[in-house]
Amino acid sequence: MFYKDFYMSMVGGLLLIIFLLVGVAFLTLLERKVLGYIQLRKGPNKVGIMGIPQPFSDAIKLFTKEQTYPVMSNYLMYYFSPIISLFLALLIWMCMPYLIKMFCFNLGLLFFLCCTSLSVYTVMIAGWSSNSNYALLGGLRAVAQTISYEVSLSLILISFVFLIMGFNILLFMYFQKYVWFLFICLPLALCWFASSLAETNRTPFDFAEGESELVSGFNIEYSSGGFALIFLAEYTSILFMSMLFVMMFLGGDIFFFFFFLKLSIISFLFIWIRGVLPRFRYDKLMYLAWKSFLPISLNYLMFFICLKVFLFILII
Repeated sequence: MFYKDFYMSMVGGLLLIIFLLVGVAFLTLLERKVLGYIQLRKGPNKVGIMGIPQPFSDAIKLFTKEQTYPVMSNYLMYYFSPIISLFLALLIWMCMPYLIKMFCFNLGLLFFLCCTSLSVYTVMIAGWSSNSNYALLGGLRAVAQTISYEVSLSLILISFVFLIMGFNILLFMYFQKYVWFLFICLPLALCWFASSLAETNRTPFDFAEGESELVSGFNIEYSSGGFALIFLAEYTSILFMSMLFVMMFLGGDIFFFFFFLKLSIISFLFIWIRGVLPRFRYDKLMYLAWKSFLPISLNYLMFFICLKVFLFILII
């Protein structure tokens, strides 16, 4: 019986990874199409019907190119950091609740925080091991940005832990049976969404790879397969952040088709914001994290703690 459960979870995990990578491929196609129409041009439309096989041809092109590496780089760390980055991005999906309760464990939110904290190290090591000043500077900026916004993400999560009294992501679905948390905690939802943008290095917070003096940030020395793995890890985390936003604020009815529609809309928002917003200044980015998001999330945390204590006293 144990072996059957083990094989089922292994097959389920493999299917999850395959479908997730296919979803990432089509998310990149959606991004290129949407950005094309925002900029009054067409996106990919030459490969196949409406450019649908374009992501797969890009993947084949990237993974069949020759792997180059700087002579003075720390080769092992340089080689393995994109692999570990993608591994962590896929590992986070273990805490997504399933209908068959395959991996849904009670400490899913803590698992999410641990994995996102570890992903900072892969960026730092990728920048340092390349032995390039530009890569190191881009890595330092990315680490500072990610750590700053992880503080507000953690505080918002802790607020909801006090509200739902548990770390299981499925509890969000039960607590939002009658009203979505989006209507109750709109400022928190906006803070969470902006912090998710910063956490995944997306516009207008893409300083790790968008500054003119950094050329391409921490991934400047990567090409072919290494660059493709970093790219996949970024888009995998975008999909996960969209899923978590839907679970936390939009009802999280994960066993219905409507859930995936909402997930697609939130993923589209990531792309739409890239097309319409200019990039922040770096000092403004840090100011936003420490002077705006931190007080809001702290105030909500105190409010939820006081609310729970008041309800507990009333029940007694």
